[in-house]
Amino acid sequence: MTVNTSPPGAVKKIGFIGLGIMGSHMAANLIRAGYDVTGYDVVPASVDRLLQAGGKPAPSIAEAVAGAEVVITMLPDSPQVSEVVLGPGGVLESAAPGVLLVDMSSIAPETSIAVATAGTEKGVRVLDAPVSGGEQGAIKASLSIMVGGSAEDFAAAQPVFEHLGRTIVHVGGHGAGQTVKAANQLMVAGIIALVSEAIVLLEASGVDGERALEVLAGGLAGNRILDLKSESMLARRFEPGFRIDLHHKDMGIALASARAAGVSLPVTGVVAQLVAAARATGHGSDDHSALLTVIEQLSGRSA
Repeated sequence: MTVNTSPPGAVKKIGFIGLGIMGSHMAANLIRAGYDVTGYDVVPASVDRLLQAGGKPAPSIAEAVAGAEVVITMLPDSPQVSEVVLGPGGVLESAAPGVLLVDMSSIAPETSIAVATAGTEKGVRVLDAPVSGGEQGAIKASLSIMVGGSAEDFAAAQPVFEHLGRTIVHVGGHGAGQTVKAANQLMVAGIIALVSEAIVLLEASGVDGERALEVLAGGLAGNRILDLKSESMLARRFEPGFRIDLHHKDMGIALASARAAGVSLPVTGVVAQLVAAARATGHGSDDHSALLTVIEQLSGRSA
């Protein structure tokens, strides 16, 4: 990606809070695009990566936010977002009126709505903008970004989003982005479960899994999980691109959203239990494709 020393639009300075597996690559892409990025994370190694990418480390949330026109948060769950944004010394206490806060974490819709309400009281504009695409999507700036909030604030953030993702859609008001992300996560987990079942069936039947998945990927059964994860799943390599722990959290959000909407998601309920089983059997820090291990255990085929 070539460096653009004059970023599009009015935004020049970005505060970035949460420099983990996803956030570190996203911040690096913004730096390469020519933005002045100041970042904060509780893990020193994450801040060091930002410095190596050309960003400016901040010793506190307040200093990461100081002078920023846009603040991006990329955090694990609702409690962390509430603490970082609403807590003492947090974003809303530190940000100047008119700042655009873009929360790209995957959290409960009601938390996003609460953050937006509190932001309005402080004169801070808020978008919820969770992403899909995993670590590779963050590295390649090819994420799908689902955005909730006002159309005006979405338009203001669009130039920044374009350096982070390829599919960028305003899906509705505050919290809508999180609802769409919940739908995304239930679909991803369900597809991983079915790919896992296909692998177990093929291997138990003596069929070459690699060749079988190749032909499946070319037909109606083709999907992104097969494209991106079939090789590592067949090899039982589960280095985390997106951890089971986080997907377990997201499946809880999906089920809670279904309850709030008054709808039944029976397949999601079953898959959520499979994800919970993967976590309970010690795979929480593994990639979500480690769901394969649970399907193998149910079939008595685990190593």
